[in-house]
Amino acid sequence: MPQTFRAVAYLPTVGTAIPFDLATLVHDERRVRRRMLTLIHGDTVLVDFAEPITLAHGSALQLEDGRLVEIIAAEEHLYEVRGTDTAHVMRLCWHLGNRHLKTQIDQELDGSFRILILRDHVIRDMLRGLGATVTDVSEPFHPEDGAYAHSHGEPAHALLNR
Repeated sequence: MPQTFRAVAYLPTVGTAIPFDLATLVHDERRVRRRMLTLIHGDTVLVDFAEPITLAHGSALQLEDGRLVEIIAAEEHLYEVRGTDTAHVMRLCWHLGNRHLKTQIDQELDGSFRILILRDHVIRDMLRGLGATVTDVSEPFHPEDGAYAHSHGEPAHALLNR
């Protein structure tokens, strides 16, 4: 019979511990403050933290009894976007940012860049119209958190010191 556990801490890495179970989550599910997560063996974990956090691939939630649940970034249907050179990639990123799209930017070993975004045929067509090469891929998605991923309630935050 499935059980519900409570997470009491977030650990950036599992380390050498053997996890009790795994939570495989897409990128939107990895940004949590209060949420019920379903583990791969059917149990659930209640996450109820004071501030929102992004659960990184390979990180862990510590349960009340000390056991760990490892976080796995699930594969997602994405577009891999490539430009003709670095300046072209920068222009493509500007267009994506101007549309507030979640974006992952990776630098390859050869120094070139690739952009990953969630699939959207309208955006694909726009990017192709801008000269980009757009390819369907399926892999974990780690978009930039963005300027608003932090708390605005922190005592030193600029919005509170006007």
